[in-house]
Amino acid sequence: MIWHKYISKLSGWLFGLLLVTLGILNLLLVHPVTGLIYLFLALIFLPPISRAFKKHFRLYIPVALKIILGIVILWFTLGISDLAEIYGL
Repeated sequence: MIWHKYISKLSGWLFGLLLVTLGILNLLLVHPVTGLIYLFLALIFLPPISRAFKKHFRLYIPVALKIILGIVILWFTLGISDLAEIYGL
């Protein structure tokens, strides 16, 4: 079961960095408010920030909720976001 820990961290880093990238692109190309929202949501997925929330604020977001939130964010980004229209996705 140790592989579960590494897959969880790796997926957190990958999705967190994806959201940071989407946030920066939205800040520069679309609208600053949506860019800031993506950057804030990236904090939920990045493992060091997630551990800090858990340690300092006792705020823990279950993995299942993170997966659902990730699917909704990707659906929103690729389906109805202005960024998808700019790049023709």
